Amino acid sequence: MRDCCSWLHAASQQLSGALHGLPHNLRMPNQPRIHSEDQATAGRAGTERATSERAASERELLQRLAAGPAKGEALAGAAGQTRAAVWKRIDALRAAGVEIDARPGHGYSLRHPLELLDVVTIRAQLPLEVRTGLADLEVAWSLDSTNSELLRRPAPAAGCLVLLAERQTGGRGRRGRVWASPLAAHLYLSLSCSFSGGLARLGGLSLVAGIAAAEALQALGVADVRLKWPNDLVVEDCTQDGAQGGGGLRKLGGLLVEGGGELGGPARAVIGLGLNVRMPATFAAQIGQPWIDLATLCGQVPSRNMLAAALLARLLPALEAFDRDGLAPFLPRYAALDALAGRTVTVQLHDGERHGTASGIGTDGALRVRLHDGSECAFHSGEVSVRAVDALGAEA
Repeated sequence: MRDCCSWLHAASQQLSGALHGLPHNLRMPNQPRIHSEDQATAGRAGTERATSERAASERELLQRLAAGPAKGEALAGAAGQTRAAVWKRIDALRAAGVEIDARPGHGYSLRHPLELLDVVTIRAQLPLEVRTGLADLEVAWSLDSTNSELLRRPAPAAGCLVLLAERQTGGRGRRGRVWASPLAAHLYLSLSCSFSGGLARLGGLSLVAGIAAAEALQALGVADVRLKWPNDLVVEDCTQDGAQGGGGLRKLGGLLVEGGGELGGPARAVIGLGLNVRMPATFAAQIGQPWIDLATLCGQVPSRNMLAAALLARLLPALEAFDRDGLAPFLPRYAALDALAGRTVTVQLHDGERHGTASGIGTDGALRVRLHDGSECAFHSGEVSVRAVDALGAEA
C-alpha cells in the first residue's frame, strides 16, 4: 500500500511539472472539468478506502499474532511489506493499547490472549426472541464513538440497531468526560431505538439500561456489581486484607444516553455502554479515578463475544418493557442494586455542594438525598455529580 502511495505521489509530481507554465485558462484536450463537489466526494471515498484498508491490515495482523508468536520476517512476507513497515504497524497497535512483546529469535507475541468481536458469534448466542428484536447488529473496527456514529444515522423504524466497535478514538462519558477506549480490550456497545410517549419518559432510561447490564453481569457470576446513580456500574472497593466495606467504589462501566424527539411524540434515544474487560497498563496509568475490570474480578479475561450477547439478551427486553410500562416496574430492581443507598454523599451543584444521606431514587428516577438539616431533596440526572464518602470522611 505504501509503495502504491509513493508511486501515486511521484506521478502527481510529474504531472504537476508537465503542466507548469501552461496558461491558467488552458485545459488539456478532452479533459473534463472537475467540480469541487466531485473532488470532495472523491476525497471522502479515498479516505474511507484508506481507513478500510488500514482496518483490514490491523485485523489480519492481530489475528496472526493471536495464533501464536511470529517473526518479523514471516509477517513481512505474508503482508508483502518490509520488516520496517511491519514494525510500524506493531508500534501503532501498541499505541492503541495492544500489549505486544518482542524477543530476539522468537519474534512478536501477544502478552495476553485476544478475542476479536464477531457478528456471527454474537448472534448465535442470542435467544431467538432477542434476535427478532434486532434491526441490525454491526461490529466496526475503529470509530470516534459508537454513540456518535448512531446519532449520525436515522433511527430504525422498528427494533434496535446495535453497534459495537473494537476501538473508539473519541469515546465519551457523562458530562463530556473522556472514556478510555483501547483496541480490542473492552466492550463499546451502543443501541439506537425509538420510544413512544415523548421526551419526558426518557428520564429513567439510563437507570433501566444500567439495571439490565448489572443483572446480566450478575448472572455471569460478577456478583458484586452495583449501580451508582445515575449511570455507573461499580464494585465496592476492598480493604488491604480483602474484606469488603472499605467504603470506596471502583468503576467497572458507564452508560450514556443521548437523543431527541418531540415532547408528546416519538422520541429517539441512543444508549451507549462502555465496560472494562481488561485494562492495558498504558491506559490504566491515564485514568484519574478508581476503576476495576472484569479480568481482575473474574481472575481471567472473559469472552467479549459472550459478554456482548449476554448484555443484549437483557438490554433489549428491558428497553421494550420500559417503552411499554415505564420506569415503575424497575424501581424495586434498582433498589436491589443501589450502591449509594444509606451512604453519606456529597452532591456537587453549579452553586455549591450539598451533603446528606442517599435514600434511593424517586418514581421519576431522581436521586433522593436526606440533607443534614433534615430536609429531603431530589436531584435529577445532568444536574449533579455524586461522590460516595467513606466512614473516615474521605471522598471515594
